[in-house]
Amino acid sequence: MRAGMTPTEWAAHMQALRHADTASILPHISAPTLVVLPGESLVSQPNSVRNVAALLPDARVVAMQGKYVARVLEDPPTVSAIAAFLDIPNTMPGRVGGESTAVILFTDIADSTALTEQLGDTVFRRRARDLDERLRELIQDCGGRSIDGKLLGDGVLAVFTSARGAIDAALRCRDAGAAADLALHLGLHAGDVIDEGGNVYGGAVNIAARVATAAAPSELLVSDTVRSLARTSAELDFADRGEHHLKGVADPQRLFAVLAR
Repeated sequence: MRAGMTPTEWAAHMQALRHADTASILPHISAPTLVVLPGESLVSQPNSVRNVAALLPDARVVAMQGKYVARVLEDPPTVSAIAAFLDIPNTMPGRVGGESTAVILFTDIADSTALTEQLGDTVFRRRARDLDERLRELIQDCGGRSIDGKLLGDGVLAVFTSARGAIDAALRCRDAGAAADLALHLGLHAGDVIDEGGNVYGGAVNIAARVATAAAPSELLVSDTVRSLARTSAELDFADRGEHHLKGVADPQRLFAVLAR
């Protein structure tokens, strides 16, 4: 930048950026969009980048480790996200402990203890196992990745790069549970996760689990973060369920039930 413009031109450039407002244009962009969020940007603030992504109808957000987007190829998790977004092979070796932004899905069979007593251990485990396999297929079909390293008992954990894809998968999982007479609690939250050794970790994962716990049987609850990312979808309505004080989460979370039109 120093080589390409004078200080006066730089000041004018920054002044123009401060007054630029694309909020009215973004909802009309129908192309799928990958938004790269620098870990520490010298120009744009992370919240501003997330606000832009929230206004795009079909946006996926990936957080990179470095501060310079121009060096994105030096960040393996970001390269993996770009490859997945473009549906091309990722030929760059990954690294352990990569951090990215993900939409996190938790599912859990409602009243599993009572169902075990009612059906018997063998019958319940067979039906639960069959449902588990079906849920993982649906998650993969919607562009998600089920986390095999996380032991959840009667639940499934998955991560997505798209809020709309995650909601679509969750609704399909809900219907699969109903078809198997095994109602599911379903919850979605979005945030930064650490991907390590086949598991994902972080506060966002814990919040997603608590959101699922707050859901009624066969209900899909999402956090306000997920609703903001997917609110422009014409196929969805959101019912405000108010603020919830989730166990182990300091701040109250406003939750929304997803109502498919």
